[in-house]
Amino acid sequence: MTKKEFLELADKFEQGKCSDKEKAVLFKFCEQAQFKSQTAHWDLSEESQMRVKLLKKILQTINTESQKSKAKIRFRHVRNIAAILIGIGLGCYFYFQQYNVSQTKIPSNSITLELEDGTIKIVKENDSSTFFNRQGGVLGKQLGNRLVYNDDDDDDERLEKLIYNTLTVPYGKRFELELSDGTIAHLNSGTSIKYPVKFLKDSERQIFVTGEAFLTVAKDSIHPFIARANNLNIKVLGTEFNINAYPEDTTAEVVLVEGSVALYDTNNLHHNDNKTLLIPGHKAIFNKDDYTISTKTVITDVYTSWINGELVFRNMPFENIIKKLERHYNIKIINKNTNINKTIFNASFGNETIDVILQSLKDNYGINYSINEKTITIN
Repeated sequence: MTKKEFLELADKFEQGKCSDKEKAVLFKFCEQAQFKSQTAHWDLSEESQMRVKLLKKILQTINTESQKSKAKIRFRHVRNIAAILIGIGLGCYFYFQQYNVSQTKIPSNSITLELEDGTIKIVKENDSSTFFNRQGGVLGKQLGNRLVYNDDDDDDERLEKLIYNTLTVPYGKRFELELSDGTIAHLNSGTSIKYPVKFLKDSERQIFVTGEAFLTVAKDSIHPFIARANNLNIKVLGTEFNINAYPEDTTAEVVLVEGSVALYDTNNLHHNDNKTLLIPGHKAIFNKDDYTISTKTVITDVYTSWINGELVFRNMPFENIIKKLERHYNIKIINKNTNINKTIFNASFGNETIDVILQSLKDNYGINYSINEKTITIN
């Protein structure tokens, strides 16, 4: 049997599409003495190697059962054993179907999911699928534009250490994530979130955020939730809040919508005398240079409107508006008119294109611009 013929049959077998005749041919080939030596010289991808290992495992099981019973195993018994092991093959098959993109260059505008071993999967928007770990186990499902992780209590005793995944959303896109505890994270453009696939028992729930995220934290008084953003820690029990912590910004901001949070810099160990308490309707501003935290009253809708694809600017300097537009539309803006950098603007936009927004700024504020593909120049 040639390599091509073998892989085609192995592929059909993993998908449960082999006829009885094709299965007989496949098993007969696996039972032949030259099977091991012949496949060892084939140039196989990691996915194909997994198929070979699966069939070898089936063959070993068949031989073991044959020795125990000291009788010839009929094909129907072989089929039963194969059915037991087919789950292993399907898990590996779907894993490699989803995660073999780590071998190729990933487009910069792709939403990606990085597994604990560094393997990267491209997450398609508006998709519906099941995603797996490297062992072929089910991690969770994708439902449209949200990844939902499993919360299987039966696995609690087996989980001895945290296993992290990282979801990254590029400029120009948004996505959602539901953690294993039920916490929901809305991720804005240019955001990355690192989180455990499952939280440990008797331990704090901790995630890491770079960029902007709106979190609705599942209430659990026994297991506090800590969101780490740059050098700022936000500790909560159950609440709704927005984190804005892009690495290029000089400050990180936390806006509390509901509940209460305690903020600490990373030099503190969550002591009561070192915390800054935030109440709903307030914003905390963390200075990355001197680690100071200040607070002010705000209209929270202004800071959470991005969840619905809206852009709301209130008393915002033009230089900050430029950053938001670049992230939201995945564009580059060159501002040659630096005199307006500190000028304060007020504006609200829905799902308009960047052309509509720029024209509005020109009509209302006299800002001139030119567009060259994905680069905009303010004159």
